[in-house]
Amino acid sequence: MPNSSTPTAPADRAHVDAAPAPGWRWAPAWILAYVALWPAPGYAEGVLVLGALAAIFKLLGSRFRGGTQLLSGPAWALTSVLFFAYWLPELASAFDAVDRGRAIGEAAKDLRYLPFLWLVASAVANDAGRRTTFCGLAVIVGVWTLDALAQALTGTSPLFFGLDSIKQAISGRGMCTAEEIAAADRLSGVLGPCNLKLGPVLASLSPFPLHAAKRRFGATGWLVTAAALGVVLVLAGSRASWITFALVLVLSGWRLLGWKKLVGVFAFGAVALVVLTIVSSQVRLRIERTAHVLTANEQGVDSALAGRTRIWGAALCMVREEPVNGVGARGFRDAFPACDPAPTVAPAWGEGPALHAHQIVLEVLSETGGFGLLLWLAGAALAWRAWRYADAAARDRARPAMLALVATVFPFNTHLAFYSTFWGGLTLLLAALYAGSLWARGSGPRA
Repeated sequence: MPNSSTPTAPADRAHVDAAPAPGWRWAPAWILAYVALWPAPGYAEGVLVLGALAAIFKLLGSRFRGGTQLLSGPAWALTSVLFFAYWLPELASAFDAVDRGRAIGEAAKDLRYLPFLWLVASAVANDAGRRTTFCGLAVIVGVWTLDALAQALTGTSPLFFGLDSIKQAISGRGMCTAEEIAAADRLSGVLGPCNLKLGPVLASLSPFPLHAAKRRFGATGWLVTAAALGVVLVLAGSRASWITFALVLVLSGWRLLGWKKLVGVFAFGAVALVVLTIVSSQVRLRIERTAHVLTANEQGVDSALAGRTRIWGAALCMVREEPVNGVGARGFRDAFPACDPAPTVAPAWGEGPALHAHQIVLEVLSETGGFGLLLWLAGAALAWRAWRYADAAARDRARPAMLALVATVFPFNTHLAFYSTFWGGLTLLLAALYAGSLWARGSGPRA
């Protein structure tokens, strides 16, 4: 009989390597809790920080031994590289930022993302964890979609009503003020009228429910899920999310349906958009505003883009003034008044300065300069190189995360602020899901 000194057989060693690392089986549940709590941003941030601390304590407690049981070597490398492609521009821009103290503090605080990304990647580094995480994300998005459809029919989001009632009972105040509720001009869903990000969030996470529906119900499931998401996204009113979702449909649908049927899907979507334009005044106003771009003059284009040409002009001014390392991550609002191309004209977005550039390339260039853009491009190149050198099985298991990440950072669109706590956390979450699922334990690059 073998004794304790008997070397582990190759098959046994492979089984050990494929098993979840002790103490990390909780990672998928932690990630899903973080996403599910996005309607309560403070609690979601608390879960992120606690997850990052737990990851650090686990790694320190084991003195970083057994790392390959947690993540493969390529996954460790790619996850860390993608973090530093995001964080190093933020750090470099802080030293001569408009508000240096705040910028350095934000860069120091964002170090929490590195262990959190390791935790996220570890959650999808084995088959069981990946199924739990991806299916859990699909369920969360599905529930939020059904909740938004209920709001479209009844005028009230059941999930937000429940959260708001709990907040009222605890603190005596609702989650949103009366002014914010009155000002809401689109479907808000579970995130509420004071956090009108339902469209971008559902569009960025849409590959997960589409993938789950396709695996369970085939093309019919994919089509039904796409239709439900499409209705909610149109009513949610974010035209950037329409572009994001269209890109997701193209990248995921052509493999399943073929180009001819996919064209039919978009034709059906166009008809549905016309119907929604007729029955919804909010959708009609957005279509009318978008049509202003056809006037072929600067004022019409700016109106169609909700004042973004003015914001982009200010961003280009910041690039000229600080071409190397920008005005500082999250320093756009402080630098905007000095670069506002129309300081005497009331802005289309309301009172106050613009908070960010609303476009990923201009945000990176204006806030972190040419140095920041080079590092972001280097991170994108390494992510693409990893995809190229992965085998077919690795690409299949990472495809939902890859689609979500590509659609979120697609440069020919408008965007939320990538250096904000909410959208930065979402983007880095997708990057870690991509790296961890592409280079799952036991996988490696093709020879």
